[in-house]
Amino acid sequence: MTPFVRAAFAFLACGAALISCGTTPPGGTPAESATSAAPATEPHTATAAPGPTGTAPVRVARDGMDPALVTGVRLGRHPSYDRVVVDLDGGVPGYTVRWVRELHQDGSGTPIDLKGGRALHIQLKPADAHTEDGKPTWNGTPVAPSGTVTAIAKTGDFEGVVGIALLTGSVKGFEVRELTGPPRLVVDVAH
Repeated sequence: MTPFVRAAFAFLACGAALISCGTTPPGGTPAESATSAAPATEPHTATAAPGPTGTAPVRVARDGMDPALVTGVRLGRHPSYDRVVVDLDGGVPGYTVRWVRELHQDGSGTPIDLKGGRALHIQLKPADAHTEDGKPTWNGTPVAPSGTVTAIAKTGDFEGVVGIALLTGSVKGFEVRELTGPPRLVVDVAH
C-alpha cells in the first residue's frame, strides 16, 4: 500500500469517526447527515442558558501586587445576558462589584448621571488606567443603548483605584469571573 493510499484511508476513517461521534457536518444535524437525506420536520432552535441571578456584592482583595493596567473594556450581547470584559495587563487585581444608586467621580466628587437607572460599579485595586507618563489607556466604552447595559463609564483612575460603571435600568443578576492568558475580568449582567 502506498503512502498516498494509507493517508486516504486514514482521512476517511477520521471523517467516519467524527460523524459517528456526533460532530455536525455543515448543513445538517448529526441525525440528518448520518441516517437520512430528508430534512427534519421540526426546526432546530437553540435555547438560551439562563442569565446570572445573584445580586450580592462580590469582593476580592489582592494587596501587595503591582498595579494592573486596564487596557480596555468591551461589551458583548448574548441571548440572556450582556457580557463586559475588562482587559488587563499585569494580572487581575482585587475588585469590588456591587449595585449602587448613585456615583461620584473619584478625586473630584462630581456626581455621575445614572440617567434614572442603576449602576453595577466595578472598582479595581491596585490598578491604573494610564501609563507611567500619564497617558490614558482607557477612557470609556461607547455602547448602543439597546441592551441591558446602556452605558459603560469610567468613574475614576485615582490613587491606584480604577472605577467602571455599567449603567442599567434596574438591578439585575450578575456573575463575575477571572480569566487568564491574557488576564481579564468578566462580568455577565442578566437581561
